[in-house]
Amino acid sequence: MTNTIIIIDDDPRFSSVLARRFEKEAACEVLCYESAKAALREPIPGALCILLDMMLGNSEIGLTYIEALKTSYQPKHLIIMTGYASIPTTVEAIKKGATDYLTKPVAFATLYNKLFDHAPATEASLKPMTPAQAEWEHIQRILHDNNGNISATAKVLGMHRRTLQRKLLKLSPNR
Repeated sequence: MTNTIIIIDDDPRFSSVLARRFEKEAACEVLCYESAKAALREPIPGALCILLDMMLGNSEIGLTYIEALKTSYQPKHLIIMTGYASIPTTVEAIKKGATDYLTKPVAFATLYNKLFDHAPATEASLKPMTPAQAEWEHIQRILHDNNGNISATAKVLGMHRRTLQRKLLKLSPNR
């Protein structure tokens, strides 16, 4: 097992900061890619870890690449990072083979501890969900249960379809 860490994130500043920290603190070789497709063109079997962003540029969704990345790189850890987690995507990521699922912003110490089997994250990083996050989680679960059908989801939630669409836009983590 090499000490190679693969970072797949469409934010080059975030990737470069993480890369510098891992190179300095853990003496790891770090390879950064802006898309999963680019990473799959240059597999290095036996990587220590893949840090995979959930929503990549060019409409790539990290979840769809988990199995291919695990096959190509055979990492000890494959960690999904996302700006806004939801229960359905967490379950899907773990089922596909991710070893962890973290909400951004992720502290370097948290990643370091997960990769090098140190103590678990401190209690300060375990914050309770806000009411807006809880509402988003609930909507996402019902939406997932209805295979993304807005009308069916709105009916289950007892609201008008347009109201649901407004809530999805308002509460969206991409805003």
